[in-house]
Amino acid sequence: MSVPTDPPQQPPSSGQPPYPPQPVGPAPLSREDERTWAIVAHLAPPVLAILSVGTLGFLTPLVVWLVFRDRSRFVGDQAKEALNFQITLLIAYVVGWLLVWVLIGFVILAAVWVCSIVFGVLAAVAVNRFEPYRYPINIRFVR
Repeated sequence: MSVPTDPPQQPPSSGQPPYPPQPVGPAPLSREDERTWAIVAHLAPPVLAILSVGTLGFLTPLVVWLVFRDRSRFVGDQAKEALNFQITLLIAYVVGWLLVWVLIGFVILAAVWVCSIVFGVLAAVAVNRFEPYRYPINIRFVR
């Protein structure tokens, strides 16, 4: 004993899908936005170093890398480069603070501070010309 069922009713078709197709993935950055965010990734840490919070310099490139790595290969690469450099500097800051008791730590801290500012400005100038920048002293933690 089977119960007759009504065939499923289809909505009237107008030849178009019921909703417009959405773009897949995040929208790519414009050329000017690429330049701006790459400069921010390189230049914000030296500004923080001048403001005497250089140990937090890794946060800005980390945020830029996490937010924009899928939207621009150039920004992702440069933010990752800046992040690796800031992690390297953070290790140098820790070593400098540990060696303050031997008095050579003050020299290390000063050298790290100066390197952060000089190399950050050099990187920002290179990125402004859309040239990828590689720091001369850098441990590649994030690949």
